[in-house]
Amino acid sequence: MPRHGLARAVLGLRLLPSARLWTEAFLSPTLSPAPFLLHRAFQRQVSQPGMAENGLARREKVLTLESLNPSVKKVEYAVRGPIVTRALELEKELQQGVKKPFTEVIRANIGDAQAMGQKPITFLRQVSALCMFPDLLKDPNFPADAKEKARRLLAACGGQSIGAYSASPGIELIRQDVAHFIERRDGGIPSRAENIFLSTGASDAIVTILKLLVSGEGRSRTGVMIPIPQYPLYSAALAELNAVQINYYLDEDKCWALDIGELRRALKEARQHCQPRALCIINPGNPTGQVQSRQRIEDVIRFAWEEQLFLLADEVYQDNIYAEGSQFHSFKKVLFEMGPKYSGSVELASFHSISKGFMGECGFRGGYMEVINMDPLVQQQLSKLVSVRLCPPVTGQVLLDVVVNQPQPGDPSYQQFSQEKQAVLSSLAQKAQLTEETFNRAPGIRCNPVQGAMYAFPRIHLPPQAVQEAQNDHPAASGEAEGCLAEDKPVPRQIHPGIFSAPAAGQQPEDRREAGALGWGLLPKSPPCLHATASGTPGPEGTVWNWDQLCSPESSLCRTSEPLLIARSHRQGLGVLGRGMGTTLSRLPGTW
Repeated sequence: MPRHGLARAVLGLRLLPSARLWTEAFLSPTLSPAPFLLHRAFQRQVSQPGMAENGLARREKVLTLESLNPSVKKVEYAVRGPIVTRALELEKELQQGVKKPFTEVIRANIGDAQAMGQKPITFLRQVSALCMFPDLLKDPNFPADAKEKARRLLAACGGQSIGAYSASPGIELIRQDVAHFIERRDGGIPSRAENIFLSTGASDAIVTILKLLVSGEGRSRTGVMIPIPQYPLYSAALAELNAVQINYYLDEDKCWALDIGELRRALKEARQHCQPRALCIINPGNPTGQVQSRQRIEDVIRFAWEEQLFLLADEVYQDNIYAEGSQFHSFKKVLFEMGPKYSGSVELASFHSISKGFMGECGFRGGYMEVINMDPLVQQQLSKLVSVRLCPPVTGQVLLDVVVNQPQPGDPSYQQFSQEKQAVLSSLAQKAQLTEETFNRAPGIRCNPVQGAMYAFPRIHLPPQAVQEAQNDHPAASGEAEGCLAEDKPVPRQIHPGIFSAPAAGQQPEDRREAGALGWGLLPKSPPCLHATASGTPGPEGTVWNWDQLCSPESSLCRTSEPLLIARSHRQGLGVLGRGMGTTLSRLPGTW
């Protein structure tokens, strides 16, 4: 995979005022899912009664888009939406030798560190390999502490095999290890294994808790407060469960701070049409990269206590803290340090995962949740609910145990483990700073400091003429990339390699629109190639166009008959792509 210059393939684009890029892996802004109108028309056609080719009467389908669960049709999850489907098709075509104006597709739609080249942590994989194939326990090449840990974990598995089902909440030994990890993290505050539920990544646990919370119809429907910008899991899950999404907006001008006054506004408005029951906090922020202060966490806990809200603390990026002066404070720790008035009554579920942090083990699907102050009868129902899935993947449970029970000083693997862990976190911190600085050097782009997580969320200002032209071309207000998947639409030319990413979610009170997502944390050592919309005459690959070269300052907007993306292959690149929209940008200095 080339490490310099990120010329990208783009399937289509629509931007509106103050378009934002939620950045994931230095990748280009893209699109919301396009509607399946052609599929719908086709479905109606084939659903009509008639004669099949074999002469038998054609039966109408039992399951059609018309009869489908309406809540499913409301679900939008851009991280794995139709653009991802199209990207997979492009990958297959490239593998089959189909000629494209790019030679590979880089996955920028999701925070997947190892997909972008991050090396796995050796000790994690050693323990995993030993558990997967216990005959390796005889191999002298594996360190003694990895073998000891593997034997301990295998002894806790049914039949001493990770191929056996575990208990539905997870292997008891691992739940105990998670509880000990939480106690160490939180300075000795007790944690009980019976309150720990292992899960298929944090996402599984979040959806499970939402299932418990959601009930009612009409004005009694459950409302859940989520931050905007947000990780689209929440909006997708709430739509599927037919719950009400209550948006509260983070304050960009204060580095995406969470404002209690904004929480009160959102709650007051929501109570007119639903029953708010839960408040979700993502800390560190996804996709906004902020780290909440201890004082702000205390304020949130008081707010939840006053308003009788169940707290959901998404803390999967707790290891990813970069900014000087920033520190991760768990909601549980702060809750208990606030005294019995709060620690004895505020209901809390907190979530963690092996997919982020320094681990990046997304594919193993390991995570956990801890529930605090849950009604015992409700917790019995939670246990029943998780039993329906049988158990989370045991391979993910094994990796989780290594994460919460790491090598200690004096262990044979400690030095290598510590060096690898620190190398990953240091690299992410450097890329966070590089991304922030690079965005802020570009006219028309502003980016807050990246304090944590794996994402930057810059604002791109579009000229008024570009906004008007975009609205003329795309009158729908949904933000969808209309027709971006159609075969007859031209794809960008002069591009290598291809990149796709996912749209960010939500809009600000001023009706700002999020257009796409880029992330800085995952592409090793590659300088960012900033993308914005523009149009003009295509040039050769490797050419860097300034806005003034593409369009005159007077018009602020030119048009071309097909999408365009040209980016520098080396170090002074500023890529531009577009189809009738634009923003004033200039070439970055070659100082990387």
